Amino acid sequence: MLRFFRIDNGLIREMDVAPDEADSALEKADWIDVHTPDEDERNLLQRLLHTDVPEFDEVEEIEASARCFVDQAGIHVHSLFLTQTEGRHDTISVACILQSRRLITIREDDVADFRLIRMRARRGQVEANSPAELLVTLFEQKMENHADSLEDLHRQLEDVSYMVLEDEEAELDEAIGKLARLEDSNGKIRLCLMDSQRDISFLLRHLRSASEHPDTLREIMRDIETLMSHTTFLFDKINFLMDSTQGFINIEQNQIIKIFSIAAVVFLPPTLVASIYGMNFDVMPELHWLGGYPWALGLMVMAGIAPYLYFKKKGWL
Repeated sequence: MLRFFRIDNGLIREMDVAPDEADSALEKADWIDVHTPDEDERNLLQRLLHTDVPEFDEVEEIEASARCFVDQAGIHVHSLFLTQTEGRHDTISVACILQSRRLITIREDDVADFRLIRMRARRGQVEANSPAELLVTLFEQKMENHADSLEDLHRQLEDVSYMVLEDEEAELDEAIGKLARLEDSNGKIRLCLMDSQRDISFLLRHLRSASEHPDTLREIMRDIETLMSHTTFLFDKINFLMDSTQGFINIEQNQIIKIFSIAAVVFLPPTLVASIYGMNFDVMPELHWLGGYPWALGLMVMAGIAPYLYFKKKGWL
């Protein structure tokens, strides 16, 4: 799918383009947003770029030289964006190609940042005077999304913290599952931030001609450093809660083992008495006593009560 946008009086406006007008729209558009293009759309873009449109497996490559470079088609930045599916975060690489007259973004899946940019563009809320400024605006929106995601993670972590440290009836196994998901999401956000840090450094070197871009990019870089510190704090808290949860589970398990151990020790003396009087020797005087049976029962009861009282006195129970 191809979406076309134009810069109109400093604002981004989406163009209404019929299917048979795509050729002319390619020349007029200041921003071409490409979402999972088919073969015909790829051919249109290749005629415009005079080069091959990057395949999605090429966009996913992690080498710095493969993600940020300059060629005859323009400035290429392959940046990781955050997505969310069924409550779990994931990352997707978006290929951004910046030319003097237009910005082209190519992505395989839908991304919340692009949906929000489109919605704000329809309301006339996205300001840009050039494709380069639009690319910087896209990175600003990306950082806002990361900040919101980290705030959401922090709120979820507070709920898990209450569950682990204060709620006595909480299911600790469930808490471990939630902590694992939060750790995974926090790691995905940190990965996006590290990738953005590299992208911004690259753009700072190649967008020096426009005086307003370096200041905005440096501000984004400062935001990234702040958010990176926040992810470190979340990692530390997640690890603390994970250790605490495992410690509480171990305490519960030790308590169960303790009960079994004490029960074994309490019943061991009565078992010994029963074993003695269960032996089949000819000479056992107690077998002929009138009170032998009550004597054996009483001895077993006393042998069980004595260790219990001793443990109670020691504070082991």
